[in-house]
Amino acid sequence: MHHDISLLANLAIALVVAFIGGVLARQLGLPTIVGYLVAGMAIGPFTPGFVGDVEDISQLAEIGVIFLMFGVGLHFSLKDLWAVRQVALPGAILQMSISTTLGFLLSQWWEWSVVSGLLLGLSISIASTVVLLRGLMDNGMLNTSAGRIAVGWLVLEDIATVLILVLLPIMFGSQSEQSLLVGAFSLLKAVLFVVVMLFAGRRLLPKLLDVIAGTRSRELFILAAIAIALGTAFGAAVFFDVSLALGAFLAGVVLSESQFSHQIGDDVLPFRETFAVIFFVSVGMIVNPLYLWANAGQVLALTALIVFGKALITQLLGFLLPASGRTMLVVAAGLSQIGEFSFILGSTGMALGLLNQEQYSLILAGALLSIMVNPFMFRLIKPIEQMMQRISPRLWDWFDRHPLASSDLVLPHEGHVVVVGYGRVGQHIVTVLERLGIPRLVIEIDSGRAAEFNANGVPTLFGDAANSDVLMHAGLERARALVVTLPDETATELVVAAARKIAPNLPIIARAATTKGVGRLINLGARDVIHPELEGGLEVMRHTLLCLGYPATQVQGYTDAVRRDEYDFTVSTPAEHQALDQMVRAARGIEIAWRMVGEHSSIVGQTLAEANIRARTGASVIAIIRNQQLIANPKSSTVFQAGDLVGLIGESEQIAAAEQLISGVALAREPALAG
Repeated sequence: MHHDISLLANLAIALVVAFIGGVLARQLGLPTIVGYLVAGMAIGPFTPGFVGDVEDISQLAEIGVIFLMFGVGLHFSLKDLWAVRQVALPGAILQMSISTTLGFLLSQWWEWSVVSGLLLGLSISIASTVVLLRGLMDNGMLNTSAGRIAVGWLVLEDIATVLILVLLPIMFGSQSEQSLLVGAFSLLKAVLFVVVMLFAGRRLLPKLLDVIAGTRSRELFILAAIAIALGTAFGAAVFFDVSLALGAFLAGVVLSESQFSHQIGDDVLPFRETFAVIFFVSVGMIVNPLYLWANAGQVLALTALIVFGKALITQLLGFLLPASGRTMLVVAAGLSQIGEFSFILGSTGMALGLLNQEQYSLILAGALLSIMVNPFMFRLIKPIEQMMQRISPRLWDWFDRHPLASSDLVLPHEGHVVVVGYGRVGQHIVTVLERLGIPRLVIEIDSGRAAEFNANGVPTLFGDAANSDVLMHAGLERARALVVTLPDETATELVVAAARKIAPNLPIIARAATTKGVGRLINLGARDVIHPELEGGLEVMRHTLLCLGYPATQVQGYTDAVRRDEYDFTVSTPAEHQALDQMVRAARGIEIAWRMVGEHSSIVGQTLAEANIRARTGASVIAIIRNQQLIANPKSSTVFQAGDLVGLIGESEQIAAAEQLISGVALAREPALAG
């Protein structure tokens, strides 16, 4: 009955239940992926109530796999891998080999077939990219040396997974007598596809994007990026008989070195996140809760192997690898889970008849529980390190005998200014803070830019301040101020709200994209809100009116009126802003001007008292700039010199009279001025 509903209905329902599951998971402090998997179970065929169409949602999930693999390829960096090769390469190979062996032995105890056991072992040896990156980001470790090694380690696991996905259909996809020949031919086609992509694709696809960028059409550029990801994956499957995952991965690799790689990543991200959610929902729909309950012993045993077994294996490898002890603890915590690639590998095994649905459900249960436990593994890093140092200092010294040369900057944790977003606005702020010697800390969502800033000496945390716990590691409680320069107003509101909870008394300066957003940000706790477009428009208006000959005081009056209307200062701290408004009105007729003392000026050689400018003109001298040095509030004995720049304050008529006196005309020749 339920299979008659449309594809659109399945998509809508899957997204709605995923949203509800994700919100509940975050409220419980769990990764959102847990909520998506549980949401899938809720609309699956093994639970009461509404049942979604597994086939329709699985079709949509294929798009999620394509975008996931495209994103992995897009962020693939041979340079980054090479930098951590001494640890990541042997570590990934050894860890995957040992984990696969232990998983296989466990499956033989359960009397699985040899092939099913190997697939189980391979599935639990591969950690989730999504979960690892979120864990490192939430704990402020993503742009540390330990975080880079963990990511490099995982990228190598991802590459191994891609190779396994290529080989599985070749090895087990044909049961005919000529299967060996067919497999060899399939492998040849896969190699041919890789060659075509790395040589022809590397030249053609970036040029195509150059042409599209030249059209200056944002929608065409986004469409081109999506078409390349989906088109390459589909073409790889149809013409070269390789997996969609490999096609999407290589499409991302080809574009990773393009000048548009960061823009592509930003544009494709919403599609990747949306269809990845559908993928996780589709995975959850296959899980049979009754089977898991009936086989709770197997579920717990497999979860223990994934969480504690993999962590122990990784930590023991620290005695063999040239890495610091803390680095291996971070890697061990990050890899003690499995996720999307295990799902992809398991679903491929099911499609080839190598795994049955109960076996696949067991893998999914292990993934679900390990993801739930993973945040707590990161919290154990410091206690385990302290415990090892306390119980056996010699053992720890041996474990920590190969510390890597760290390029990590020391992040400020007290008396600093936190700047969220390092665009054009944030860059100006950071530059000024550096010149003033004020400690600053940048939070940047782009990993490449974050690494670049750290390399240039700008302390930077990589992470999404609006959608992770990275703010918890910025020391907001001890910071002097928080400046949010994000162009996205929704993200800015999320950051301001989160920061106000962390540090209730922290001054927050935020950037608003709309005039309505100004009021919302003030209500959320921002002390000062700036609307760049409004400020830019006011500056253009000011110069225009001055050019048309309007008095500066009148121009300032227009500017103040617009600013008062648009910012709506009555939203927050009305008394403070009313007092400021009264001060502005009181000073409406006052001007501050700078005038040069010429060589023939009558006041050259006179002291401030002798010139008696205030009594003669009504304007007051508030400062003198001499030889690029500022003399604030000069004394009455200060002698005027030719070339002095005199700062005057007064009404426009008084300023005009003082200018005549300083220039030596009119008033300077009057008898009244001689005495």
